[in-house]
Amino acid sequence: MILSCQNISKSFGTKEVIKDASFHIEALEKAALIGINGAGKSTFLKIIMQQMSADSGEVVLAKGATMGYLAQHQDIPGERSIYEEVLDAKRDLIEMEQKIRSLEQQMKSASGEELENLMNTYTRLNHAFELENGYAYQSEVTGVLKGLGFEESEFSKLVSTLSGGQKTRVALGKLLLTKPDIILLDEPTNHLDMDSITWLETYLMNYDGAVLIVSHDRYFLDKVVSKVIEIDNGKVISFEGNYRAYSEKKSMLRQAAIHAYMNQQQEIKHQEQVITKLKSFNREKSIRRAESREKMLDKIEVLEKPTEVRADMRIALEPRIISGNDVLQVEHLAKSFGQQILFTDLNFEIRRGERVAIIGNNGTGKTTILKILNQVLQPDHGEFTLGSKVQIGYYDQEHHVLHMDKTIFEEISDTYPGLSNTEIRNVLAAFLFTGDEVFKQIKTLSGGERGRISLAKLMLSEANFLILDEPTNHLDIVSKEILEEALNSYSGTVLYVSHDRYFINQTATRILDLTNQQLVNYIGNYDYYLEKKDTLTNAYAPFAEAESASAATLESETKLDWKAQKQEQAKQRKRENDLQKCEAEIEKLETRDSEIDEEMSQPEVATDVERCIVLSKEKAEITERLEELYASWEELSL
Repeated sequence: MILSCQNISKSFGTKEVIKDASFHIEALEKAALIGINGAGKSTFLKIIMQQMSADSGEVVLAKGATMGYLAQHQDIPGERSIYEEVLDAKRDLIEMEQKIRSLEQQMKSASGEELENLMNTYTRLNHAFELENGYAYQSEVTGVLKGLGFEESEFSKLVSTLSGGQKTRVALGKLLLTKPDIILLDEPTNHLDMDSITWLETYLMNYDGAVLIVSHDRYFLDKVVSKVIEIDNGKVISFEGNYRAYSEKKSMLRQAAIHAYMNQQQEIKHQEQVITKLKSFNREKSIRRAESREKMLDKIEVLEKPTEVRADMRIALEPRIISGNDVLQVEHLAKSFGQQILFTDLNFEIRRGERVAIIGNNGTGKTTILKILNQVLQPDHGEFTLGSKVQIGYYDQEHHVLHMDKTIFEEISDTYPGLSNTEIRNVLAAFLFTGDEVFKQIKTLSGGERGRISLAKLMLSEANFLILDEPTNHLDIVSKEILEEALNSYSGTVLYVSHDRYFINQTATRILDLTNQQLVNYIGNYDYYLEKKDTLTNAYAPFAEAESASAATLESETKLDWKAQKQEQAKQRKRENDLQKCEAEIEKLETRDSEIDEEMSQPEVATDVERCIVLSKEKAEITERLEELYASWEELSL
């Protein structure tokens, strides 16, 4: 056991957030800490990290174990570049390498006992350096930065110029490379695209240490964790298995608890009726029997009523009128910003009843498509046509559909003047805004609160074509499940952009992947997309210059396309040649590495200090070069 939390309690004023909570984490175990927003997850992590004190209980970390923590928001001081900041995680290895080089210089002029001591130190340090994979630490830093979505061209950017999300990615990379015995991660996937999240899943699954994760990304938790620790109304319960196993077990326990509660309530009601009847006879014997039953009733340990999981939000989406079968037709859509081409010649259609997800990496233009359809932006080329009786309802992740200077109540009443004050309050209560909260200004609300207001407006719109941009951002797991149920029972049509793979899996009937400036169609959910991704991307959106949608420039674009194809073929031939050269150099260096090992094992060489230093240095250079070549070979072989 590497971490134990024993009888932890924490209150803020009169609100008891954590009540006598206990759980433990084993070495190498990957666990999730989950609960609704405000349940106390981040508070628990801060207590474990001793950034906040508990009212009672204790946190016990295994003797000698190291612990690392990634908070949701990062502020990294200093003027280092991205690469320099993350490389600092390898400070111990860098200093060890400098010490080894210094010893090599000292041994050249030393002799006798001094030389022997230096050689012993050198051997010990060199062995430790190799065990820590010291000759590959630079490649390791580069691999982690690329895995987290940074291009090599960005490595030299100063951390001080980065956004909050980028700083969080830098902090995550640095934490992973320090390799503590247990890592605590608070919403690590918030600022990652799908490829980076997939990379992080693989990294954490193979991580040689324990991990405790707070996350609303259910697909991520399904892949990574083998234990779920739930905070529910201040109490902590541990479940073995991933998120899906937890969800199924939790549902069974809830049903059993509700059944037991209802049975007990029925029995109590029955006993109370019997007692009342016995007392009404007004005879000594019947009164004694009634008193006896009352004593038995008093001894019953009354079960607590199970909390209603679905009581926090109530979303009912239903169109006022039914649209025609053809909802949307998009033809030859193209959009660029300056020299950056987002997409060219996009063509797709959506029919009534479909729930279509647009996915793709950050910056590919997914949100831009939605903004064009809502006439927030104009396309460079192409057009779209809405079908008969189609009425759009738009959910914007940046909440441009909200008026920041208005109050919550005004936002609803001004948009829907036909609603009475009571009707408006009832709608807002369904989205957790009650009492004087309805008079808060929109600009003072958190991202999650603004999201709930946007969903409330969407519910009232009675639209039959919902266009949603990242609808699950800032929602906790329970709220996501409520939205999933609402969309799955919705009889209209839905087009949305999302990075939430679990949400996509639960709701999408079709996926459009925006890749290489084209859309690839997948008739299925996210699991189906993963199964077919490589095949269909190569078939319908290979990496090449896209054709123009404009008929006026078709000839010139065809020439450009042909030129691009030729360039791509030349690049492919170059890749094949580079792969052959890479393999040849790897074979040559591996042979030389074996020769050095044999040479250093010979007695006459082992006692020759200068020769040992030369061979050791050559071996280190070979090891470092091989790491680079292995990485290049993997990239080229793809």
